[in-house]
Amino acid sequence: MAELEITDLVVGEGKEAVKGALITTNYRGFLSDGTQFDSSYDKGRPFQCVIGTGRVIKGWDQGIMGMKVGGKRKLFVPSHLAYGERSMGSVIPAHSDLSFEIELLEVLTRDD
Repeated sequence: MAELEITDLVVGEGKEAVKGALITTNYRGFLSDGTQFDSSYDKGRPFQCVIGTGRVIKGWDQGIMGMKVGGKRKLFVPSHLAYGERSMGSVIPAHSDLSFEIELLEVLTRDD
């Protein structure tokens, strides 16, 4: 079974993404053939989510932890860590391996 692959394109120097933090990212998502299926850049606004608590796909929960603000990271997310047997509308077929380019803009934790 394929594993999550994490490639740091730029190592950030800001606050680190930890479990339960509210993160703000810009990202692009691609199918294995290179087709872009989603992009926060195209939507004109960053994406916010709580990380490490099952609110997003497992590949994001695992792949963003430890990333620091200002960093850019590429994730290869095998289907079992993405949507698995589920298809996401007409955009993402079932059993799809996905890749993401993610830029971490902000990390907020309960201490902030």
